Amino acid sequence: MNDPGRLREAGLRVTAARLAIMQTVSGGDHLDVEAIHRGVCERVGQVSLQAVYDSLNALQRGGLLRRIEPAGSPTRYETRVGDNHHHLVCRSCGRVADVDCAVGHAPCLEPASDAGYLVDEADVIYWGLCPPCRAEAGSAQPDSARV
Repeated sequence: MNDPGRLREAGLRVTAARLAIMQTVSGGDHLDVEAIHRGVCERVGQVSLQAVYDSLNALQRGGLLRRIEPAGSPTRYETRVGDNHHHLVCRSCGRVADVDCAVGHAPCLEPASDAGYLVDEADVIYWGLCPPCRAEAGSAQPDSARV
């Protein structure tokens, strides 16, 4: 389905800024708000940063975008939603990569105790060094040395 149809299906108004956000996020790689704002401005002209934040929140609530918030890193957005995948984050450059669910279907990880909650999703972030940063640092350890 095209982006205007997806917006309407999610109960959202179709605006040039929202369409530009969807195009920018889908064409990027776990973009932060600043990068999304630049991409939107390149596509449709000047749009306020606040309008981008507001639209990102609406698109996330509508289930069209996923927000990830790695500790110590800017909030990032992606269009891969609904599959409960996880992320790898590089401690050096901040690069983010998708990694499929550790076990299978959502929530794919079960807590030792659910404290009465109905658990429907697990959000896991794996931290380490990406291949380019490992090579640059000269720390290309063999797989058996990894923890």
